[in-house]
Amino acid sequence: MEEKIDKAKGRLASKLDLPRDIILDLPRITILGDNEITIENHKGIITFENYLIKINSKVGSICIKGENFEIVFIGGNTITLSGKFTNIIYEGK
Repeated sequence: MEEKIDKAKGRLASKLDLPRDIILDLPRITILGDNEITIENHKGIITFENYLIKINSKVGSICIKGENFEIVFIGGNTITLSGKFTNIIYEGK
């Protein structure tokens, strides 16, 4: 049922020229070089270690690997991370 609702929302967003990430509650990931990532529309932190971060989202977990991670900003449904990133993987639901 949820899949049908998401498809209808996607079609509506397309017809009304609205941002799909906001309408469908999808994560928006902005990467600046290899040392800063901002994730919007996340659902919380699953794991936070010096070399691994897992962030929950509607599409599943987002796994970020690297080193020297720090949280620069966290507020509402937005998180900004700094460090040296080597991999970003969608793990799905």
